[in-house]
Amino acid sequence: MSNFLFLFRGGDAARTNQTPEEMQEHMQKWGAWMGGLKEKGQLVDGLPLAKEGNVVHKAGEVITDGPFAEGSEVVGGYLIVTADDQSGAVEVSKGCPIFEHGGNVEVREIMSMNM
Repeated sequence: MSNFLFLFRGGDAARTNQTPEEMQEHMQKWGAWMGGLKEKGQLVDGLPLAKEGNVVHKAGEVITDGPFAEGSEVVGGYLIVTADDQSGAVEVSKGCPIFEHGGNVEVREIMSMNM
């Protein structure tokens, strides 16, 4: 088993048009999906990310507000999950509710630094 990082991008535009009830229903789907991963022992960690932040350049000489990118590019959150291999991790990601709003999931294996 290996750990994989799921980066969630986009989907914000569709959410801004939701009623509070629709947003609550969508969040319940996230909770159910993540709860299922936890029950299977596949969920290691994960949280949503704040929209505001900073980008640090040149070892701190330049600090800008951000991230500023197209809505489809902004990382909204992450999960760390376990899977047998890359294709297994991709299969797990297919159940993510972000797809309902046009978002996507970047799936990356977390490598060991062997220090």
